[in-house]
Amino acid sequence: MSRILALRLSALGDVAMTVPVIHSLAESFPGSEVVVVSRERWAALFANMPANVRFYGIDLQEYGGLRGLERLFGELRREGFDAVADFHNVLRTKYIDIRFRMAGVPVAVINKGRREKRELTRQKHKRLVQLKTSTERYADVLARLGFTFDLDFRSIFGGEEGDVGTLAPVVGAKNENEWVGIAPFAQHEGKIYPLELMEHVVSLLCKRPQRKIFIFGGGSGERLIAGEWEKRYPSVTSLVGKGRMIDELGVMSRMDVMLSMDSANMHLASIVGVKVFSIWGATHPAAGFSAWGQTSDTFIQTDMDCRPCSVYGNKKCCRGDYACLRRIDPNRVAEKIETALETKRLSRQR
Repeated sequence: MSRILALRLSALGDVAMTVPVIHSLAESFPGSEVVVVSRERWAALFANMPANVRFYGIDLQEYGGLRGLERLFGELRREGFDAVADFHNVLRTKYIDIRFRMAGVPVAVINKGRREKRELTRQKHKRLVQLKTSTERYADVLARLGFTFDLDFRSIFGGEEGDVGTLAPVVGAKNENEWVGIAPFAQHEGKIYPLELMEHVVSLLCKRPQRKIFIFGGGSGERLIAGEWEKRYPSVTSLVGKGRMIDELGVMSRMDVMLSMDSANMHLASIVGVKVFSIWGATHPAAGFSAWGQTSDTFIQTDMDCRPCSVYGNKKCCRGDYACLRRIDPNRVAEKIETALETKRLSRQR
């Protein structure tokens, strides 16, 4: 039996993108054991994996510096791994890679395509071509270790909806209602649809009866904004900061459709089997960071000569106005969601 170590320490969206790959690997090689090392807080992503997958959660602060990394290597080496798949390729994982190579264990490291991404985001003479997705890059790492397989994944909950757990009193019963999830926040300004425009989208979607809008997010500032929308629109329920990740994923799995930024919630929606529409500004799906199974008709964006200007959305707008986001009409966004919901209603009637 082969024992495979998979390393991806951060960030949440990137860890979520490993899920379809790890699941497919485990299903394709049932005689192997796959151990995923990542931050303990994200254990929920791997809670419903095949029996031959084990999550090894860590607190990075406990393994700081060379001494900490050496201690982590010692713990992992005792597991007796036959191969190491580094899905991260950062200083911490590079150290672990070196130590395993010194111990004679085969190691494969992700090629992040940095040169291609620089060509994609440079100000002049952009080379706007579709790059490999992160899931494809993760699968390539495993292929170099001798594990080739088809990516076949639907949801961390299989064909079922997840349990809402402690959030049951907050969300209530779905009954005949349509549930729409909105994740309007992201880490960087270049990835956030202006909140006044997003509120307009919310107001448009609230007009239909028998519909509930759920706001997903995390930070304290986000909680305040979502709370204000909840007060203004009776159909809106904020979930920001109200439940555990596993319960939030369960609620998300019950959405009829999701609307998200280019953010972690976009990836979380995709791994619970929900159709997700995403708004793109400074970043671009061509960089390979679209969600699992996401198709081009679900990308909401505006073509501009200056975009994409950033791989991660962390650069200041060269124009100073984030026109790439501001030029997206809220009516266009709402129409996308309404069309998806109408399609789903018709499919249920057949």
